[in-house]
Amino acid sequence: MSWALNKRLSALKAYVPGEQPEPGKYIKLNTNEFPYPPSPAVAEETANSVLNMNLYSDLNCTKLKANFEKVFGFGGENVIFTNGSDEALYLCFLAFCGPDKGVAFADLTYGFYSVYADLCGLEKTVLPLDSDFKLIPEDYYNCGKTVFIANPNAPTGLKLTVEEIEGILNNNKNDVVVIDEAYVDFSDGSCAKLTEKYNNLVVVGTFSKSRGMAGARLGYIITNSDLVKDIETVKYSINPYNVNSLTQATGAAVLENDEYYKDCIAEICETRDDFTKNLKKIDFEVIPSQTNFVFAKHNEISGKDIANKLREKGILIRHFDKERIADYVRITIGTPDQMERVYIALEEIIGGK
Repeated sequence: MSWALNKRLSALKAYVPGEQPEPGKYIKLNTNEFPYPPSPAVAEETANSVLNMNLYSDLNCTKLKANFEKVFGFGGENVIFTNGSDEALYLCFLAFCGPDKGVAFADLTYGFYSVYADLCGLEKTVLPLDSDFKLIPEDYYNCGKTVFIANPNAPTGLKLTVEEIEGILNNNKNDVVVIDEAYVDFSDGSCAKLTEKYNNLVVVGTFSKSRGMAGARLGYIITNSDLVKDIETVKYSINPYNVNSLTQATGAAVLENDEYYKDCIAEICETRDDFTKNLKKIDFEVIPSQTNFVFAKHNEISGKDIANKLREKGILIRHFDKERIADYVRITIGTPDQMERVYIALEEIIGGK
């Protein structure tokens, strides 16, 4: 520990992101990135926006917000844009938690929830998933905490229904419920419409997974106008210009080319389902996924060994060294060609066990 570090943070365990190797060194399937290039129109618009880099970015994200409303149906006073969804989540931790309001989240979920709770010095209630890695909605009823739920969940890929989320909202009427929908575009649908019915719901999303902007950092929050004002108070106290001009221009162009991205999403989902079938052919157990990754294990080879052997073959995937999921690996869905190469590599590994 550094002598200068705030003593309250001396035991803080930082979030560990997936490895980011030099481009082209591996087939990179470890951080759930979008496998396709941007549409040509998006690349052109981003290049043109460089001409305005001498000016501060638009505080209101005007064009981005207008295009977002056309695609998602939410805009105006109900949307905030952020520097990736990680910032969106952090703003929610700051705005809706504190010494008198702790947090509740699952034991196997996005790692930043625990990190942000510790960073903010919050009381944590960590609720275990069941034996099938499903979240139990009733565990969150009347918990007296701010609730954070990744839906679909990572790393499991499983998802609550809208009705189950309504149950949590109805049984936490005096507490904020944050639903993190980073992977929702690969699933059977969003719960964002519920923000019009429930004043305690905040929905967080990102352009990283389904719209190819992981490197540009663009996230969003959808909620009612009162909670937007609360979050904006925090945002303007930290970084008013949190979404830069290039990212705003890129995001607006992505939304103008929404059909291209919808086609890519459909391709990813089809590739995911085909890859799942192939994994089962070589005796993998695969959890049904509503994301752009699969979470799977083989009964004869450990998750760590699979990850290491694939790395030797030039393929990066993710293994989490946690007791309940140590046998599993998380594999991002890439292009059909990439997934065919992964399958061939796994066949060789399984055959040579």
